[in-house]
Amino acid sequence: MQKLVINGGNKLSGSIKINGAKNSVVALLPAAILSDEETTIYNVPHITDVDVLKEIIELLNGKLIVDQDSIKIDSKNIVNAVISEELSNKLRASYYFMGVLLSKFKHVEIYYPGGCNFGARQIDYHLKGFELLGATITTEGNKFIIDAKELKGCKIALNFASVGATINLMFAAVKAKGETTIYNAAKEPEIVNVATFLNNMGAKITGAGTSTIKIYGVKKLGSAIVDVIPDRIEAGTYIIAGALIGENLRITNIIPEHLSSLLVKLKEMNVKYTEKANEIIISKCDHLIATDIETQVYPGYPTDLAQPICVLMANACGISHLTETIYTKRMGHVKYLKQMGANIEIIDNMEIITGPTKFYGTDVEASDLRAGATLFLAALVAEGKTNITNIQYILRGYENIVKKLSNVGANICIEEIE
Repeated sequence: MQKLVINGGNKLSGSIKINGAKNSVVALLPAAILSDEETTIYNVPHITDVDVLKEIIELLNGKLIVDQDSIKIDSKNIVNAVISEELSNKLRASYYFMGVLLSKFKHVEIYYPGGCNFGARQIDYHLKGFELLGATITTEGNKFIIDAKELKGCKIALNFASVGATINLMFAAVKAKGETTIYNAAKEPEIVNVATFLNNMGAKITGAGTSTIKIYGVKKLGSAIVDVIPDRIEAGTYIIAGALIGENLRITNIIPEHLSSLLVKLKEMNVKYTEKANEIIISKCDHLIATDIETQVYPGYPTDLAQPICVLMANACGISHLTETIYTKRMGHVKYLKQMGANIEIIDNMEIITGPTKFYGTDVEASDLRAGATLFLAALVAEGKTNITNIQYILRGYENIVKKLSNVGANICIEEIE
């Protein structure tokens, strides 16, 4: 067992380069086995979710060649195998193998996905879409068995613009007979990244990035390459760190357009930053103004940056309101922020945050990935030492966090728990 140890108060100055997007790569790796040949994914982040996906691909007899930040996947001899409960439970993105294996073999056996526990998975959207395409679904305990004699294109209207369901249904439909249309599709940049990869293989997908996606089924997918887009959530987290305790902190390798909803809120809060083509330069703001935020699907404010921005809201003068509309249980950070000095009240799915706050270091526990990010942000500005346990959640989404933050001045390390 390990813990993240942070002695707060050090200004952050220098450059942090953003890695490939976690939320893209966890779909791109499963997508690769839809090919009947070799594919290569570049700009792959070194995070634990990627390690688990590599395990699953190897279980399915995929051959992997890893070279620094790239992974070559040879899918010529892929087999259909049961994905164990142990592997499925390690990450939520294991559910992408449902759509991929259903498309490739018309049969899937996989267990309920794991990952962070912050509410309903909305997996019923995926399953209902599979059924509309012609699949039948049975369950044995926590195991899903999905079969189809033939997948036929159809019209699918999502009740909620789910990223996971949109991608999974693209996977299932890409080799289906005829045309599939997904209405109320999610529009996140990660979906465009995945659709680009599939089209590079020979798929016929139009409309990715809009609310209506059309997929024209093909019989074969070939070799292709793709770059993982920069991680807008990692970028947003470090941008928030810059607003808290930065001194001309430079966040590089970003796509500012993907961060527009965060940047608008920072301006509302009186944060000053300089935006360039692929970077943001940001410094601490001493007079933060309270604001209200409601999470929304893209291009609205992202749920994955709701928890991290709580630390900034707690440092603002006045009362801020944060309303979580995407997930029902995404407030595991509140208990620990209060222990560190924050004044936060929860009413239903809303946090009422009164500032400014003086944070103090203490012993806290990450309850999920973005809650962990929230705690390390609070620790960076806190007086004294903070020990964060359950750091496996943080390592799922933040590559080389200790090195990146140490290089810009943070006093941070990982220690073994005795």
